[in-house]
Amino acid sequence: MSDPVAEVRFDAARRERLGLPEAVLADVKSPGQLAEAVRQAFDSGGPVLVTRMSEQQYAALPDQYRSRLDYDLVSRTALASDCLPLAGAAVEVGVLTAGSADVPVAREAIRTLACHGYACVEINDVGVAGLWRVMEHRETLVRLPVLIVCAGMEGALFSVIAGLVPGVVIAVPTSTGYGVAAGGRAALHAALASCAPGVAVSNVDNGYGAACLAIRVLSGGGTGIRCGD
Repeated sequence: MSDPVAEVRFDAARRERLGLPEAVLADVKSPGQLAEAVRQAFDSGGPVLVTRMSEQQYAALPDQYRSRLDYDLVSRTALASDCLPLAGAAVEVGVLTAGSADVPVAREAIRTLACHGYACVEINDVGVAGLWRVMEHRETLVRLPVLIVCAGMEGALFSVIAGLVPGVVIAVPTSTGYGVAAGGRAALHAALASCAPGVAVSNVDNGYGAACLAIRVLSGGGTGIRCGD
């Protein structure tokens, strides 16, 4: 018989090593494994973040954990309720989407940043098919030290943004698009082949990883944690 306690070992020391605590990846876990991982995450004393969690998985959690988590269906993330809200926090990250279909990936990044105490400005549906939409926000974008850009299709938005602003640009290819978009691989190749210098690239649909990179940049190698210290 499966024993979740024996199968789950939360990396509580990761926060000390990296400045980034372990996040709980939900979609590969059984209900018992997920509940045990969440229990250990709360016991670790650090920020608690669960990613890729379905509504059904959230509903199946024991009440004592579910009541302490803020769940967001769009991003499929849950974080400890005491990390919200971030009223008054300085905005250091812009999170952009090329289209509304990219919003779930962007929100995963935003929620990851929120869990660590970083506030964002979210700018949606500014894909290059209507380039004027990006230019309307240029004054805001040039002031931000980090920009996370989520785009599928041909991924042209990565190079456009990186050619307009001085800040760090983190490209997040998304799996949106038809045919040869190939589940995000076309956008991934576009990001990797960008003629704009210095574009950082995350894996397809990996808003969480992009947020972690942003935190590393902003913390300058420090703890990275502003919430739950």
